[in-house]
Parts: sequence; C-alpha cells; structure tokens
Amino acid sequence: MNLLKKTPKKWPQAALDSARRRLLLHSASIGAAIAASGVSVLLPMSAQAASGTSRELRIGYQKGVLSLLKGRGTLEQRLSPLGVSIKWIEFSAGPVQLEALSVGAIDFGDVGEAPPIFSQAAGSPLIYAAATVPRPSVEAVLVPSTSSINSVADLKGKKIALNKGSNVHYFLVKLLEKAGLRYSDVNLIWLSPADARAAFEKGVIDAWVIWEPYMAAAEQSLSARILADANGVVKNRAYYFSSKGYAQKNADVLQILIEELGKLDVWARAHRDAMGIELAGVLGLPKEIGAAMVRRLAFGTEAITGAILAEQQLIADTFFDLKLLPKKIDVREAAPPWLRS
Repeated sequence: MNLLKKTPKKWPQAALDSARRRLLLHSASIGAAIAASGVSVLLPMSAQAASGTSRELRIGYQKGVLSLLKGRGTLEQRLSPLGVSIKWIEFSAGPVQLEALSVGAIDFGDVGEAPPIFSQAAGSPLIYAAATVPRPSVEAVLVPSTSSINSVADLKGKKIALNKGSNVHYFLVKLLEKAGLRYSDVNLIWLSPADARAAFEKGVIDAWVIWEPYMAAAEQSLSARILADANGVVKNRAYYFSSKGYAQKNADVLQILIEELGKLDVWARAHRDAMGIELAGVLGLPKEIGAAMVRRLAFGTEAITGAILAEQQLIADTFFDLKLLPKKIDVREAAPPWLRS
C-alpha cells in the first residue's frame, strides 16, 4: 500500500476562524523537570484544574507514535478525572501542524527538528515541550542498487531530491560538509516525498534524501541502497510542541501527556517486534516495512535543555546562512519557560 496516497482529515475551518480571533501573545510561566527514564514532568497545577473547570486538549498528530497513544486510550483515562476532553486532529506533516498551532487550532503536536525553526521565524507562539532521543538512523541518502555512486564524494554534480527546509535538508548540508563538498557542488531538486519517490523510481534523479518509513519502503519495493545515514552527522531529534498560552493554563495536562508518551517509549523499547506490527498497521504498510523502521528507531523522551536548544540554534543559523530564513532567530525564545527563570 502506498502510504503517500492516504489523505488525512483536515482540521475544521470553523475552528481556524474562531482561533484567529484568540490572543496568544502573553508569555507562559511553568516549571518542569523531565526524567528521561520515566519522563515525569513536574509542573504546577493550573488554576483551571484547581477550579474543576472543563477543558479541552486538541492534539495534532501525524501517523506514528501519537497515533498509537490515541488508539490505546490511556491518555483519555488519565485526563477524564480532571475534566479534560481530547480532540485528535490528523495532519499529513509537521509544518501543517505548526500552522494550526499558530492560528490557535491545536494545542499540542509532534514535528521534526527543522519545521519549528521556520515556524518561530514566522512569529509562531510555539514552545518546545519535550524532545525525543536522537534518531540518526531514520534518515538517509538513497541511491539505486545499480548506481555507480558509492561514496558521498561521488554525489558531486549529481541530481539529489529532497524536501526543502526539512530535517533531511539540514542533514544533507552537514553530510556534504563532512565529505569536503560545497553545498553548490550538487544539483538539488525540491520534491515532496511522493514526487521524489516517483522520480527515483523513474531514474530521473541520482539520489534521494529521505526519512522513515519512506526509506524502508524504497529499500524493499524499489531496491534502493543506503549510501549514508545521519549517524555521526546530525542527531535528528523529533520534538513535541505546545503554545505559550496553552502551557500557562494547562500545565498539568501537558505533564500527563508527556508522561504517557514516555510510557509508550518504554514499552516500545521492550517490545520492538510488537511495536513494528502495530506501527505498520497505523501507517498502512506491510509488516516487514514496519519491522525495518522500528529496528532503526530509538525510543525515548527527554527534557528540553540548553544543549538541545543549542542543537536547534545550529540548524537555524545554517538555514539563515543558506538564505532560507528571512531573519536570524534566537531559539531560546521558544524554550520552555522554566529555562528562562
């Protein structure tokens, strides 16, 4: 089955129209400490929680870990006693989730490392709520199995397809740099994963820089070969984000949500075979592709730290130098508020 042809639901236009009228300009003030093992977030109880007012948590998600959390229903079980209802809204990609956050249509979501950079530059009220552990094995440069390209240096002058401004864009910049090549030494072709796969299959590009589960699918159905992955090049974390306004009013909700994600990570590390089957079902892919993807995935949720924000700052500076950002940004402005005190 082609994952790329599945069309997720769109978030309601009415919600967007209403959300645009909301003010999300005030700053947040929450304190937290996330333990990497249990991912416990120690946040103060919000005023709404103390008063028993009914609340809503709107989670934007892509097909993946958040989908599994949705299917299990454990988050609903924990939040129901607090009077919190949950609305799950599916998206095709992280950048679209961030657009929804910017207009107040969702309260929480997951995304790769690059899209928050562009969202912050556009004035989004986002904060980084938590991070995954590094996942360098789930993005790579693919070439056809019969290709004469056998090293990164061989990419000089070649046509390379990738998603502009994505995590793999940053990965390729750093990979070329490590191999002694300039950014201008390759011919970049900006294509979405679906279009890049078609171009790869037709042989009109020489290489494709992509992430899971597209990697495993291309290996198994297109005989693609991994030229280089991100190990030793970039960390490739994923991030969970919220808005400053929501974090201020619903600190306890975020605490429970991140704790449940941490529990799912712990289970996945101990049950990789089952996780592969479950994830393949969510993604609509054959079980063998899910298994290959899970073998490369690292599971774990971490606190946002100064060091992690410094990783994001390097990405922001790189994209600014490439003239992909309209202005320099300070990633610390999107830090969890407890890091600013």
